[in-house]
Amino acid sequence: MKPGDKLFDHINRAILTSKVAVTVFSPNYCDSYFCLHELALIMESKKRIIPIFFDINPSQLDVMIEKVTCSDNEIQRFRWALQEAKDTVGLTFDSCKGNLSEVVTIASDVIVERLVELEANDEDV
Repeated sequence: MKPGDKLFDHINRAILTSKVAVTVFSPNYCDSYFCLHELALIMESKKRIIPIFFDINPSQLDVMIEKVTCSDNEIQRFRWALQEAKDTVGLTFDSCKGNLSEVVTIASDVIVERLVELEANDEDV
């Protein structure tokens, strides 16, 4: 990206052209309009998603943005996307107990497995 480029345009294009998405949910994830927008776009485009729950349980995910910031439709869209993520098997990491490099290694292996599966499915079509 270059100075002056629109961040949303680049991120949206990257999401739409990707095959697999990795989301790292943290305690502050749901406070971010940008994170929730990206998650909704990933889910709407039916990308294979690999969630990583970093110091948070899936049940703790909920839209925390004020209605002043977002329309009711956007909040519903974000809640739907979060529910889809909650319903997806992911990886968990507790920074008090775990080794981050181990989670990164596991996530990398899962991403490669998913990409190989997707490539095989593309060849079968």
